[in-house]
Amino acid sequence: MACNATRIKGFADMFPPDSDVFTRMETLARRIFGQCGFVELRTPILEYTELFKRSIGEETDVVQKEMFTFPDRKGRMMTMRPEATAGVMRAYIESSLHTRESVSRLFTTGPMFRYERPQKGRMRQFHQINCECLGSDSPYADADLILMLTRYIAALGLRDVSLKINSLGCSRCRPAFKEALVAYLRDKADGLCEDCARRLETNPLRVLDCKQPGCKELTEGAPRLLDHNCPECRAHFDTVLELLRAQGVPFEQDDRLVRGLDYYCRTTFEVVSGHIGAQSAVAGGGRYDGLVKSLGGPDVPGVGFAMGMERVALLLADQEAPRKDFFLVVLPGDDGEQRRHRGFALTQQLREAGLGGEMCFSDAGFKSQMRQAGKCNARYCLILGPDEAAQEAVQVKHMDSGEQRLVPMNELAAALETK
Repeated sequence: MACNATRIKGFADMFPPDSDVFTRMETLARRIFGQCGFVELRTPILEYTELFKRSIGEETDVVQKEMFTFPDRKGRMMTMRPEATAGVMRAYIESSLHTRESVSRLFTTGPMFRYERPQKGRMRQFHQINCECLGSDSPYADADLILMLTRYIAALGLRDVSLKINSLGCSRCRPAFKEALVAYLRDKADGLCEDCARRLETNPLRVLDCKQPGCKELTEGAPRLLDHNCPECRAHFDTVLELLRAQGVPFEQDDRLVRGLDYYCRTTFEVVSGHIGAQSAVAGGGRYDGLVKSLGGPDVPGVGFAMGMERVALLLADQEAPRKDFFLVVLPGDDGEQRRHRGFALTQQLREAGLGGEMCFSDAGFKSQMRQAGKCNARYCLILGPDEAAQEAVQVKHMDSGEQRLVPMNELAAALETK
């Protein structure tokens, strides 16, 4: 039987320069998050289905419609992770990490899976960067996490993004808000979309988050979460905002920014862009002080965020791809094989010196090799011909300016580093 050598719909292969963008995101995350005390956790792609039902909620579209779920050979239901936080919480609880450190700062990167209609920036296999800070209920932890995210976004070079922030209150003050919201929406229920009409009974906060124009118009005069915050929640939120202002971070207080599950509380935030369509959120997060306990762990507070890497990649698409330092061309002719040996050794020496590049392995003609040099996006083309080999030197051609000069081989690494 012939192999069906085609990729599955909603799953993508990733070659450079796309894969280079993802590598850069991951490398920057490890550096910047590490500076803030976060360590990398790697969790399995496959978990028991019940974990996501408990963490995400059985009434959510993710659990009801979007998860890749199947039984194993023993009939146990397994799910390919649709998000990262649940697996991090499971690992945190199972390892009893709270007994070894008062505050745990964990970040993860990797693929997630959801069955939904593939579209630009949203595939069935997608990738996320997640950060979770567990063990502190301080507003300083919230502000520190948000500042780390804004620092990371700035390091990536993202522009035209904005931070939105709100306070969800807590289990003591939010019930009064829900009651006021439901009372406000009852008379307008006939004008709500089908999803929001259902949410009015099961999860009324999510009505505020609906993107349908009719629902947005009907909820313009809805009660504000912030007006129902208890004094403790309001003080927490005011401190977060004060810390962000002190660091010069602009933000918008958005009354529509909500989370639908009860364990989310107090600070919630999103980073949004106007350049990636209706699904404008690049990253989102907030405080979830009840999540660890709801999964059978200790009563440990937490705050975190998730960033969609495909969406960030769309915003980085116009940035210049990283360049190699050199491409080495060995001219054909007499003693060509001996010079190729010398060029190969020189390539390894330059790499050992910390430079990145490659050489042409074939005995193609000069023009053909120069075309390869132009395609490889190198800063310099190094040309090794008979005359250069006799002088233990190479011609160094700057690929942008066309400037060319002879450089001794023993000075080559330093010459390329200083250019």
